[in-house]
Amino acid sequence: MGPGHPECPQRLDAIADHLLATGLDIALEHHEPPLATLEQLQRAHSVQYVMELKDLLGRLAEEGRTKALDPDTIANPHTWQAALRAAGAAVAATDLVLDGKATNAFCAVRPPGHHATRDQTMGFCFFNNVAVAARHALDARGLERVAIVDFDVHHGNGTEDIVAGDERVLMASFFQHPLYPGTGAVPMGTNMVNVPIPPYTRGGEVREIMEMMWFPRMEAFRPQMLFISAGFDAHREDDLGQLGLTEADYEWITRRLKMVADRHAGGRIVSCLEGGYNLSALARSVAAHLRVLADVAA
Repeated sequence: MGPGHPECPQRLDAIADHLLATGLDIALEHHEPPLATLEQLQRAHSVQYVMELKDLLGRLAEEGRTKALDPDTIANPHTWQAALRAAGAAVAATDLVLDGKATNAFCAVRPPGHHATRDQTMGFCFFNNVAVAARHALDARGLERVAIVDFDVHHGNGTEDIVAGDERVLMASFFQHPLYPGTGAVPMGTNMVNVPIPPYTRGGEVREIMEMMWFPRMEAFRPQMLFISAGFDAHREDDLGQLGLTEADYEWITRRLKMVADRHAGGRIVSCLEGGYNLSALARSVAAHLRVLADVAA
């Protein structure tokens, strides 16, 4: 998205380098993601939005130029392919897990997705990777109930816009409030568990809130699969938010979600990278998340 932008290629490099340096990489199986199809995208986004974005990004590719779609979100000649690949990763991971070829999966993808609404790009996001994957599980693979969990420091307004009112989906999130995009304090549907959290809240308080607000609803819902919008910008070292989480908190959250998945969903989890902009904190937090998913001791 241009020099100095926090949503930069170095984010994925930092994760890959840390996994290699810690030896965690050898416990993981890697897959190259396919491109999402228009049909898959249109389960979460309007046909008009998908086609208009396809045309716009196609023109940028032909002309070799960039264009700011909003003050935060800049498209370049490669954005269309990257966005298709990010959403395609989430769909392919869903199929791998549902076909029993993996117990769970983490998609280290850019661009992120959870601010992309049914018909709007925003907040570094073009397609809503998690929502596309969740609707694939429901509409193409026949599941009846899935949960989407979002622990990014920013409210996943795009995901809420897409799934609010869809009683096949339970969405649980916490997010700093007030903070971009300023939404979430009033849920858009009864299938939403929104927990706004004030700045400078620490991990222990977040854990208590999740135990009280999230997990009773998730246990009652009995999801057949969990999807995670895994943003790591609630880390205390991340400058894009002011929450106080650490790697230990992300480990605890992942372990707790894994318990729900083991109890109701045969362990099935697909996690997709969202935010996380301090490169060191991001890499360490993703490693903590993956150690739990892969059952690898620290």
